[in-house]
Amino acid sequence: MSSKIIFKAGEATVFSPGKDVTAAMPEILIGATDGPVGHAFANMMAQNKGHTAMFAVRDINQMVRPATMMVPKVTLKDSANIELFGGVVQAATADAILDCVIDGIIPREQANDLCIISLVWIDPGCAKEANLDKADMYKNNYEATKLAIKRALIDEPSIEELIKNRHTIKHCMWEDSWDQK
Repeated sequence: MSSKIIFKAGEATVFSPGKDVTAAMPEILIGATDGPVGHAFANMMAQNKGHTAMFAVRDINQMVRPATMMVPKVTLKDSANIELFGGVVQAATADAILDCVIDGIIPREQANDLCIISLVWIDPGCAKEANLDKADMYKNNYEATKLAIKRALIDEPSIEELIKNRHTIKHCMWEDSWDQK
């Protein structure tokens, strides 16, 4: 039997070159329903304008286990983006979580005792993209969710890796050479 998972965090970014609007960047918390993640999960069961949380379901009456709450990282202002969030992104997230159980990334015997909070990126302009590739959006969200869960459960990146790369890896959105020593 696996040890009890109390609080694990992970993230991943997956994108397709030239298709920025389909990028996926989930941030995951996974832990026991009777621990801090479970308490946060229960507290999310309320509406928050523009950031409506929803369960990850594969289809009607097919909520995944571990129970997963998806929350958009950006304010969803229109029905087109809400439909993408509650359709393509929700399906990809739910499928990735179930496959994590099937693949042994999430211990099957803990599937009913864990919960996941997934902060999900959806580009505010993606619904207006003339050639939006929903299959690519699904693929990126599926792969990123699965990778974020795996990283959470194996504590990746390790503190050793972070220290080693402290002065060689820079944030992709911050290209200035200033570095505080």
